[in-house]
Amino acid sequence: MTAIQKNTFSSLTPAQFAAIGAELDAIRNRVRADLGQRDADYIRTLIKRQRRFEVAGRVMMMIPPAWPLGVASLGVSKILDNMEIGHNVMHGQYDWMNDPALNSKHFEWDSADTSKNWKITHNHEHHTYTNVLGRDHDIGYGLLRMSEDQKWEPRFLANLPLTVILHTFFQHFVAVQNLHLEEALVYKTKTAAQVKEEFKPMWAKMKKQLKKDYVFFPLLAGPLAPLVLVGNIGANLMRNVWACAVIFNGHFPEDVEQFPESVIENETRGQWYVRQLLGSANFEGGRLMHIMSGNLSFQIEHHLFPDLPAHRYAEIAPEVRAICEKYGLPYNTGSFLRQTLSTWKRIARLSLPTPKRPKASPRNSSDEAPAPLAMAA
Repeated sequence: MTAIQKNTFSSLTPAQFAAIGAELDAIRNRVRADLGQRDADYIRTLIKRQRRFEVAGRVMMMIPPAWPLGVASLGVSKILDNMEIGHNVMHGQYDWMNDPALNSKHFEWDSADTSKNWKITHNHEHHTYTNVLGRDHDIGYGLLRMSEDQKWEPRFLANLPLTVILHTFFQHFVAVQNLHLEEALVYKTKTAAQVKEEFKPMWAKMKKQLKKDYVFFPLLAGPLAPLVLVGNIGANLMRNVWACAVIFNGHFPEDVEQFPESVIENETRGQWYVRQLLGSANFEGGRLMHIMSGNLSFQIEHHLFPDLPAHRYAEIAPEVRAICEKYGLPYNTGSFLRQTLSTWKRIARLSLPTPKRPKASPRNSSDEAPAPLAMAA
């Protein structure tokens, strides 16, 4: 449903928005004050394990009987590097450690996208303007129709097959997201020359990744090059499909809301927090599920506190849920399967035109000065 349908903002008073903001700020400040050795030990231990999975995977892929285990091990390594390490480090979750290897300004991950471009589209645009149509490009990635308030076009009949393609080549779609290719290919508001120029730094990183996985390591394997090549393709596919599924389950189940641009006019801190709550969803699972998803199984908590170490989200989730119950706000959570089915139902439904609905104001007027959103970067 959209914000226009549910209109949750209108059910809260300015005083309630201020109180929600204060209560969530208190959680954030308490956790930040408590950061220390156990958080540093957590991320460093995880990096060591990720590297062991990578080394083991690359070695086992050159031993034919162990090849399937090698592919799985390398896939796990790439998932950890992408989700629990790269994503979270580049959010600045470990900048307080003053460790150059874990500093968000310098960290680079094992992905086709450059860290610089990713921090623009994800840290700034997505986390500042979460689910705001016209401002958050993650709503459909320029390919898909993911909201009733997006104007339907015949190309959206391909919502389902394009979603499969997006999952399959996710790292490369994310890498070119900054190009806004739909502007050149569909709407003709950008020239081919502009796209070519903007693509140069992206292509440099993509070439590096392609050469590493599909040239360098296969050549190292000598006569076993075909096994290693196919294994690397399989490991990248594992990472792509899993990362995309996790992200979709955190943003696109049926009850997650999107918002018109008017919602961010004079937005207060409390209202920003509520938008994050309404624009995110969790999925449930055990400790392994949380680690492999980069703790984005707690997508609600991540959107509220993107700069807190993600392994802390499980601890604060009950408090966030209690605040939602206190103020009558939804806390969207369910099993991984339930959120997956809900997401794909939405993708299928929105491939077809939907009836127009009357517009309604999604928010109250503000009662405080706009809060800085740099915490999301």
